[in-house]
Amino acid sequence: MSGVRSRSGSGFWLPVLVGASSAILVAALGATMTDLGPWYRSLQKPDWQPPGWLFGPAWTVIFALTALSAVTAWRTSFTAAQRDWILILFAANGILNVAWSALFFRLQRPDWAAIEVVLLWLSILGLILGPTRHSTAARLLLLPYLAWVTFAAVLNVAVVRLNAPF
Repeated sequence: MSGVRSRSGSGFWLPVLVGASSAILVAALGATMTDLGPWYRSLQKPDWQPPGWLFGPAWTVIFALTALSAVTAWRTSFTAAQRDWILILFAANGILNVAWSALFFRLQRPDWAAIEVVLLWLSILGLILGPTRHSTAARLLLLPYLAWVTFAAVLNVAVVRLNAPF
C-alpha cells in the first residue's frame, strides 16, 4: 500500500489548495478589472440582460464548479504529464477569463472582448474534451461555465451592436 496516498496527507489536499487558490485569484483579478462606473452604465444593453446582482452569484458558482472540476481531473489523472496539462490548460483559461474583463471593462473595448470571448469559450471546450476526459464528473462540472460564457458572448455581441463603434 505504499503507492496509495492517504486521504489526510498532502497528496489529498494539494489539488484542493491549488484549485481553490487559483479560482480565488482569477475571481479577484477579474473583479479588479470590472468597473461598473459611468462608462458601463451609459452603454445600451439588450432588454434580456439579467439584472446586475445576478452576475456575482453566477460567477461564484462557476468558479467553485471550475475549481472542483480541476481537483477532480487532477485526482483522476494517470500520470504527472496529465496533471501538468491540467494545470497549464486551467491556467490558460484563467488568463483568458481575466483578459475578457480587462478588454471589456478596463480598456472599454467590448468589440475586442467579443473576439477574445471566442478564445475563452474554446478554452472551456478544450478543458471538457482534454484533461477532464477521464472523469465524467469533471466534465459535467464545466458545463455551466460553458453555458454561461456562451450566454455572455451573445450578450457581449449585443452590446457591441447596440453601441458600436468603439
